[in-house]
Amino acid sequence: MPLYRDFSDDNATILIWKYDENEELSIDELLEPENAEKVKDYHPKKLLEVLMVRKLLKELKPHSKILYKEREPFLSPKDAEISITHSFPFASIAISKKKIGIDLERFNPKILRVIDKFTYENERGFIPEDNADTYYTIIWSVKESMYKIHHSKYWSLKKNYEVKPFELKNLHKIRCRVYDDQFSDEFKARVEFFDEYCFTIVEA
Repeated sequence: MPLYRDFSDDNATILIWKYDENEELSIDELLEPENAEKVKDYHPKKLLEVLMVRKLLKELKPHSKILYKEREPFLSPKDAEISITHSFPFASIAISKKKIGIDLERFNPKILRVIDKFTYENERGFIPEDNADTYYTIIWSVKESMYKIHHSKYWSLKKNYEVKPFELKNLHKIRCRVYDDQFSDEFKARVEFFDEYCFTIVEA
């Protein structure tokens, strides 16, 4: 299967695949029996995304499954960490030695309607008005990636996740953190652009 992008580094294999209608995706061959009930009502495009991720996994770890605990994916056997993301026609998988979170978002000005749901006013001072949708898409994507690392404990992208000020010319070391009143876990996010999409990687 042809890969669309490879963002792998020393710690993780990070691959993106773009859907090709000529590629055969058999639900019987690719989907884990444990997930059959989970996907039975999925929209056809969402099901394709699920199968694309499984096809990527078969290329990397043919004897592994993706299972879920409280909606959080994990590998079985659990010999590595995993993160997945998809936005049709793209799907991506990351397999790492350490905890990792990836997220894929299409740039869309409609994000400006919901910024109060995932940012505070004091987080917005560095964002230029003429490019606000790009900045907020990045912030959303970085927070989603961190959420996948701290999935079970922290649920509010607004209250428990922070993205420090950044510039578009330096998107490979965006400082960010997950925190509460007694705890702060610091990260650096890496952001890539392609085909009107923002792709974010946060590694523990």
